[in-house]
Amino acid sequence: MNGLKISVLLVGLTLIFIMIGRVVGGQGGMIIAFGLAIVMNFFSYWFSDKIVLKMYKAQPADEQRDSKLLSIVHEASLMAGLPMPRVFIIPTRAPNAFATGRNAEHAAVAVTDGLVEMMNHDELEGVIAHELAHVKNKDILIGTIAATMAGAIGILATMARWGALFGGYGSRDDRNGGIIGLIIMSLVAPLAAMVIQMAISRSREYKADRVGGEITNKPTALASALEKLHSSKIQINIDNKPATAHLFIASPLSRKGLTNLFSTHPPVEERVRRLREQANMPVLS
Repeated sequence: MNGLKISVLLVGLTLIFIMIGRVVGGQGGMIIAFGLAIVMNFFSYWFSDKIVLKMYKAQPADEQRDSKLLSIVHEASLMAGLPMPRVFIIPTRAPNAFATGRNAEHAAVAVTDGLVEMMNHDELEGVIAHELAHVKNKDILIGTIAATMAGAIGILATMARWGALFGGYGSRDDRNGGIIGLIIMSLVAPLAAMVIQMAISRSREYKADRVGGEITNKPTALASALEKLHSSKIQINIDNKPATAHLFIASPLSRKGLTNLFSTHPPVEERVRRLREQANMPVLS
């Protein structure tokens, strides 16, 4: 059911993309937007991991310096029944981690220096298991495509706003709603894209927490790691890269109250509660 829901949400992103193309450029704009959507999905599939890793200046883990981390990733991969992913280090004291790649055979896990320093063995294992759960659940590709499409929708919406200022694009017969429709679409479309992207991320995170706890059979260790991440005073600054926020295990964009509706991640308190509840469930033989 979750897989179907995510598929519907991704189709929704593509349809919003095409709708903006229709308003911006009429029938021709819709066709161009559809073509761009196909190209972007193809590009995201093959090169997204390299782009994201370079974006955060991630470097391959060193066998000597990062031997502890590599050992944990190796053990967790065996427990998860997955191939050993490539392991990268992000040079920052802010604790965080993410997984990327198009499939299990081409997956990569990136962790920050700060995460390795902050976590004990079981907590670090829990974080790695969470990221491997994303790989196991085939979330890494879905998340990247969603981020790429959401970012592109924002660009098209900006074009639509400029089009409204100069009288719109496309022929008179093609434009539906004129300048008013153009303005409404340019405002509503990025909001809809953001809601869809957040919904994808929230459903993914709960499932990755649960599967991560099952991989190590230590859900409380992951719960403890999430609490440490939440209370950390040092956060990665991704204000200029908001479309990648949902890739991280803990996002600095998360907020409480009303703004939490648009957070890339569920509330940490709820994630921790579910993990501790999972730890108290009887193990079926």
